[in-house]
Amino acid sequence: MSTVYVVQENPKVDVVSANKFGELKALADKREQVHLRPENIINNLKRQLRCFNDDDYLLLLGDPALIGAAMTVASNYNNGNVKVLKWDRIEKMYYPVTLSF
Repeated sequence: MSTVYVVQENPKVDVVSANKFGELKALADKREQVHLRPENIINNLKRQLRCFNDDDYLLLLGDPALIGAAMTVASNYNNGNVKVLKWDRIEKMYYPVTLSF
């Protein structure tokens, strides 16, 4: 089954519609501050994303530094490939986008 990794929780953003792409799993809570504990955060991302594969997605919410770190870790585990979900505010739905680095 696919997993949608939500980079950082944000209770103000409704992400329920992304669950059609897979099970939602938050990588960091809303209080996480990357500049206070960067080594711990990177290690947590590595642990949580170690099985990231072509079936999975990143939902790019939260701190831009945390998003960048999650993209890097995910691409390292998946041969440079990462699928992300992009919100279309006009259509009010997520679209998958495949990125290859």
